[in-house]
Amino acid sequence: MTDADPPRPAGPSRSAGPPRWAGGLRGVPRSALPREVLAGATLAALAVPLNIGYAQIAGLPPVTGLYAAIVPMLVFALLCSSRQLVASPDAPIAALIGSLLGAIAAKPGSAEYVELAYAQALVCAAVFLLFAVFRLGFLADFLSEPVLVGFIAGLAIEILTSQAEKILGIRTTADDFFPELWQIITGIPDAKPWSVIVGVATMALIVALRRYAPALPGPLIALVLATVVVAVASLDKHGVAILGPVPSGLPAPHWPDVSLGRWASLIPGAIAICAVTLADGLLTARRYAEQHGYPLDADRELRAFGFANIGAGLTQSITVGSSASRTAAMDATGSRSQIPAVVCAAVVAVLLAFFSGVLKYLPAAALAGIVAVAVVRLIDLPALRRLWTLRRSEFWIAAVCMLGVPVLGSLTAVVIAFLLSAVEVVRRAARPGGTTLGPGPDGRFTAASRPQEAAAGLVLYRFGNELFFANAAEFAAQVDDLTTSGDVRWFVLDAEAITDIDTTGAQTLADTAGKLADRGVTFAVARAPRSLRDLLVHYGLGDLTHYDSNEAALDAYRQDGAHQ
Repeated sequence: MTDADPPRPAGPSRSAGPPRWAGGLRGVPRSALPREVLAGATLAALAVPLNIGYAQIAGLPPVTGLYAAIVPMLVFALLCSSRQLVASPDAPIAALIGSLLGAIAAKPGSAEYVELAYAQALVCAAVFLLFAVFRLGFLADFLSEPVLVGFIAGLAIEILTSQAEKILGIRTTADDFFPELWQIITGIPDAKPWSVIVGVATMALIVALRRYAPALPGPLIALVLATVVVAVASLDKHGVAILGPVPSGLPAPHWPDVSLGRWASLIPGAIAICAVTLADGLLTARRYAEQHGYPLDADRELRAFGFANIGAGLTQSITVGSSASRTAAMDATGSRSQIPAVVCAAVVAVLLAFFSGVLKYLPAAALAGIVAVAVVRLIDLPALRRLWTLRRSEFWIAAVCMLGVPVLGSLTAVVIAFLLSAVEVVRRAARPGGTTLGPGPDGRFTAASRPQEAAAGLVLYRFGNELFFANAAEFAAQVDDLTTSGDVRWFVLDAEAITDIDTTGAQTLADTAGKLADRGVTFAVARAPRSLRDLLVHYGLGDLTHYDSNEAALDAYRQDGAHQ
């Protein structure tokens, strides 16, 4: 280019890195690649034992858990915006699948059951994508902290119960929680000693490594040692069950063999799974995005979960959600991208293609111990203690959800959780905490500690929420209480907090203004948002007197008194 040539506009470099859709893989300097690859090896070390364990919790063949660490994990890594969120099977999702499919299918592990599990992943994918298209992620907000804490704790209790059977080496026949728990307790004398030793030793080693060597992959180390001990000592001949043959090779494309009616029966469960993933996964992703200063697109995360589960359903995998524990583990390694997920997928693919034979010797008691250690942390005792101390009603909501999962079933518990959350929302909205305003030391109006007049004969009242059917009666009762005693001549409603009003609220407002007028009390509205004024006009209440500020209302009241 000569000096006379005009400068060329700068454009995106073709070697700038992965394309925009590979958001979780962007922004990694070459110097950080060894760290990211090492983190991927750590993720694979966690994924192998945990994914096998979670597949068993769901009542599925172990290989379905390993398949989840290949195509679904890779798809999510390529499509998500989070640089750290790990998409994988996790304890709550596995427990939900086992509970939901057990209610509509044959025996866990049967051909019908497995096909339904593949179909469940595809239905979950459809729900995730619908949530993304219609921006329905806000529905997860109805799973408040008490509901989520209780629900996940209930799933953890259900999982621990099933893992106790494997560690003890016994089988129960009860279908309900309390009879099953009783059979476990009464079956302890019949427990297989070597199975108990393997399971307890595995748990003790993981806990010790977590405390004294947190950088090491404790679950993998414990599983390898347990497998070696069982194989060398032939403990499988002394009551220690082993995993058994695992199919070799990569997952093949497969469409679930499920009738149309069965597909429809999977929809409620898919909604429950997606709701838990949204509430837990988006919160986790948002926390790490804020902590490390990168943008997060919630709708993009939903799409990524949707396409990841399409990959799961079509490659004979268990449904994937988010894993807060593995995300935290990746953050602890210093990883700041989705490269570990790509490395993990490659490692698991190589394991299944060339070394699947070694998996048959994995002890079931060791796998159960690994899952038990991971799951017990889901029972958030500090959170339950905090709820008990700060707000007893929210603690009881958490307790109901916690007991509802093992006793009533996870789907029923999800419905109860949403209903309890909705009732709590309506209960709070129905008691909005209206207050009278009085002049403060600086001349501004402030909330009074007890009902009082802003000036002699003037009540200035602030209503603290939207005015709608659930609190309209409460609004009318409070206004009546404030205007029936004393010589009230003006009543001014500070409407700054009233952002919306429905037909019931509008009718109540009109009736209230009419009753006050019949008693000779002037009714006016102050500080109403423009949207509220437009709504009042729409409802035929455009003749109400409005003031832009409480001070303007006070001035008008004084002028009115001067003319009387």
